[in-house]
Amino acid sequence: MAVDADAVLAYLRGLQDRICAAIEQIDGGGKFNSDRWDRAEGGGGDSRVLRNGKVFEQAGVNFSHVMGSRLPPSATAQRPELADAQWMATGVSLVFHPWNPYIPTTHANVRFFNAIPKNGAPGAWWFGGGFDLTPYYAFDEDVLHWHRTAQQACEGFGENVYSKHKDWCDRYFFLKHRNETRGVGGLFFDDLNEWSFERCFDYQRSVGDHFLKAYLPIVERRKDHPHGERERQFQLYRRGRYVEFNLVYDRGTHFGLQSGGRTESILMSLPPLVRWEYNWTPEPGTPEARLYTDFLRPRDWLSELK
Repeated sequence: MAVDADAVLAYLRGLQDRICAAIEQIDGGGKFNSDRWDRAEGGGGDSRVLRNGKVFEQAGVNFSHVMGSRLPPSATAQRPELADAQWMATGVSLVFHPWNPYIPTTHANVRFFNAIPKNGAPGAWWFGGGFDLTPYYAFDEDVLHWHRTAQQACEGFGENVYSKHKDWCDRYFFLKHRNETRGVGGLFFDDLNEWSFERCFDYQRSVGDHFLKAYLPIVERRKDHPHGERERQFQLYRRGRYVEFNLVYDRGTHFGLQSGGRTESILMSLPPLVRWEYNWTPEPGTPEARLYTDFLRPRDWLSELK
């Protein structure tokens, strides 16, 4: 089947609308501000940001559809033959930073890329995406629900897809300089073109459509959980890990900046408030310590948390 970029664009625009509507509803106060932008090199996007809501300190849902005549180094490191290709990239990317430290931060992304070399060589297309969860005070039942829903998103696409993309997520969202995972993982995949275009697109839709099913029940359970200044300060400290990963390792951030993307939209993922503290370690036996000992490492959640 031929590549149907229009169908991908229509799905992604609809996904942005659905997610924004659901987040406004559960927040019960905040509204997304739509910031449409154009890119001089080609294309543009719609960055939607909710700030200072009742549940979310900041929630951003970006749609982008950009194109160009030469790929940045982050996209051609493993494909030098595409360096001079014309290209198109589109996707929806979101990050939610809640007020309550008992609600996890979350990130999701679904994207599509198409490149057409100018020399007449065969082109290349692929899908990528996933979703991951970054708790501050983690609960077994929340992590189990998250991974069960991730597994459901993979059903029908092969018996090893969940385990493969779960492991990929653990490896990708890993802070090597801290020797810890960013959170409890989820799904991550990139360069997906091993199936037909339609099957790959079906999988992307399944991942995108399962995100709210994975996240909203956790928000409902934790949004009224009592907390104080201790929990808030720990949340701000742990947000520093989010900043470190996005600026040091994240391929999407690097691609956006190297390709001349819109800086405000690219860095929308960063939390509005954050802090660092020199050589801090949690007190043994505390809930803060349990995050490090029990959750910030790859685990077989579905087997261990039954």
